[in-house]
Amino acid sequence: MPDDRTTLTSVTSPIRPAAAVVLAAGRSTRMKSDRPKVMHDICGQPMLAYVLGACRTAGIETIYVVVGFGKEQVIEHFRGEAGLRFVEQAEQKGTAHAVSMCAPFLAGFTGDVVVIAGDMPLVRAETLHALLQSHRAAAAAASIATTVLDDPAGYGRIIRDSAGGFERIVEHRDCTPHQLAIREVNPSYYCFDAAGLLEALPQVKADNAKGEYYVTDVLTILRNSGRIVQAVVSLPAEDATGINSRVELAEVTALMQRRIQRRWMEAGVTIESPANTWIDSRVVIGEESVIRPFSFLEGRARIGRRCRIGPYAYVTDAAIVEDGRQVGPGMLTALTALTAVRSDANTKRSVSAARRPPAQSGCQ
Repeated sequence: MPDDRTTLTSVTSPIRPAAAVVLAAGRSTRMKSDRPKVMHDICGQPMLAYVLGACRTAGIETIYVVVGFGKEQVIEHFRGEAGLRFVEQAEQKGTAHAVSMCAPFLAGFTGDVVVIAGDMPLVRAETLHALLQSHRAAAAAASIATTVLDDPAGYGRIIRDSAGGFERIVEHRDCTPHQLAIREVNPSYYCFDAAGLLEALPQVKADNAKGEYYVTDVLTILRNSGRIVQAVVSLPAEDATGINSRVELAEVTALMQRRIQRRWMEAGVTIESPANTWIDSRVVIGEESVIRPFSFLEGRARIGRRCRIGPYAYVTDAAIVEDGRQVGPGMLTALTALTAVRSDANTKRSVSAARRPPAQSGCQ
């Protein structure tokens, strides 16, 4: 995808650094899988990769990833990435319990801590950046980004006081009938002053329907101690979409694919039929290239400028299409030799025809 890191000014500084705690220990029994939930693919990458990428693009350099179920798979995939530290939560006792596993590493840290779930791949770096900026401008002990949903089922509700200020969050299963009617919800985007977070975590109690320790209670504890806690309606509803089932996995994948295609089109690439095109999140495409219907671009394929891909083209991981070339119908791999190269008399461009793969000519 086009690199947008230059559009954000860094939110870290020698005076006020930022770290992140990413919650990635869950299994999600509704996925019916032996893989950790955060390792399921979205457009070619594990969903956790998008969360880590958003944190880095927002200027957060130190990231603690809380792992539990299937921790070996998570650690093996992301091992060696700069700024990552894996912290084990052997028993999953709630979000506050997960964050508390990072407390020894955050001791003495004089900055801000973003806490976010690892199964939120639609998170945008711009949102995290704005959350940090707002948090610092308000000199808040804690800040959360909220959103308003037409169907808030399953989300914690934002309870505000008579002046419109943040009061507390009530989890869905703990809501009264009146609270269930509230449409402003908590999508789990938090920012804390590190010292306040560490002070409040030991005070969290598991007095709720699930008997778990909720990080949302940290907000209430800080507010009751007289500190500033703000809840800002700033999140597009789409970005609040989490994943707890295979159906939701497919829905988020479709949203991410539309986002990927939109960004390439805005970067000067023509996609003739977005509904019949698949582009991996790691693919690179040059300006003025045209992606024709029923094309599948996979992995780290690189498409040059002014290329024509398709129709019915499959460009595999690591394949390179040079400037001005045409591929399809058929398959181009990183290792396959082209079976024909001809000169197009009209355009004077080199047009490459790769061999057609058996039963692999369409999108899936």
